[in-house]
Amino acid sequence: MANISNVDRHVAVLPLPFDSHPSCLLKLISRLAAAAPTVAFSFYTTPQSIASLFSPLKKVPENIKPYAVWNGVPEGYVFSGKPQEPINFYLVAVEEGRVSLKEVLKAAEVEVGRRIGCVISDAFLWFAGDLAEEMGVPWVLNIAGRENDIVKFVPGFSELRLGDLPAVVLFGNLESPFAVMLHKMGRALPKATAIAVNSFEELDPEINQDLKSQLKMFLNVGPFNSISSSSPPPQPSSYSDEYGCIAWLDNRKAISVAYIAFGTIATLPPTEIAALAEALEAKGTPFLWSLKDNLKEFLPEGFLKRTAELGKIVPWSPQEQVLAHSSVGVFVTHCGWNSVLESIAAGVPLIGRPVFGDQHLNMCMVQNVWKFGVRLEEGGVFTKSGTMSALEMVLSREKGKELREQAGKFRELALKAVGPEGSSTQNLNTLLEVVTMRYN
Repeated sequence: MANISNVDRHVAVLPLPFDSHPSCLLKLISRLAAAAPTVAFSFYTTPQSIASLFSPLKKVPENIKPYAVWNGVPEGYVFSGKPQEPINFYLVAVEEGRVSLKEVLKAAEVEVGRRIGCVISDAFLWFAGDLAEEMGVPWVLNIAGRENDIVKFVPGFSELRLGDLPAVVLFGNLESPFAVMLHKMGRALPKATAIAVNSFEELDPEINQDLKSQLKMFLNVGPFNSISSSSPPPQPSSYSDEYGCIAWLDNRKAISVAYIAFGTIATLPPTEIAALAEALEAKGTPFLWSLKDNLKEFLPEGFLKRTAELGKIVPWSPQEQVLAHSSVGVFVTHCGWNSVLESIAAGVPLIGRPVFGDQHLNMCMVQNVWKFGVRLEEGGVFTKSGTMSALEMVLSREKGKELREQAGKFRELALKAVGPEGSSTQNLNTLLEVVTMRYN
């Protein structure tokens, strides 16, 4: 029988193993692990996610160890392209017990030799609260995006349109795994010992005040990519630039390049990929486009050859470093929450084309409340004329200057929040106290 200690601290970390959720949560955990080097953090995600997050190029603290969990997808299954499909498979597999997180956690306890004393999970994984309750330990929720804002109407959304709410909240198959997950997540939020949010208090003062009045410990500890603390300082982040994005940007004029990226799950319809390409070429806008190789077939015939000097298309880019480059003048994006925060951290305005989930809500806030981005006209999708108009507005007109100034204001607020005495730093210290409490 393995000797498992109740004294030494061990924290279980459960991200939603899709899109940017694992990498976002790992940034927070890395900061906690660096501040508490004697605490063991076990990180549970899919083999594909582990290969990406824990590659030799990434500097991950030694006290974080990954453990593989099955993604729930049957062998040989061919995806239809719907963005929620892989998430549904995972959720159903967990609900049916074919993915047993409890068994994986127990195995990690034996291997580490320490009883788990805290569970940190993505807010989507509402069932992690039940696991923590069974184990008699604190449950800390991580909200990587704005999903909590869709549970009910809250102060601060006076500009919200009904159409900005995620579709699964309003109509469609309300019994789907994704819709059920949202419902259960909303009901589980008040049970959490603490909720750590990838945001900063100065971004949403009214919303934060309302949520703090309803939840036990609502802590803004972001932006995760900018978290700092007085002691110990974070290690400089390493990144891969195998496609030469930064070197290419070095040879472009300041505030001239359109950086285009739509995350790992959101995919544009072929007609919109073509329309976006046509607008870039017609406008003569320098561009750096992160586009998967299998989607290049939808580009206009001859586009790559004609724009070889104008733009650069890569299958992947170091987004944080790209956005921080002085030549980038606009970020064309799906408005995923991580992308919005990275845009704020870099002070770069947005052109938004939301695809699903919280992205429409994020775009609403960016355009109508924070005012550092614009939504595409002509139905909110890419058309040649509508895209040309948006590029002209942000890169060439006075409106673009206003958007950059507004983005810069929020960048300064974010930097202050993660400074030594900032709100996010103070909240991170509070979170650290919760996470490192000894298990009794």
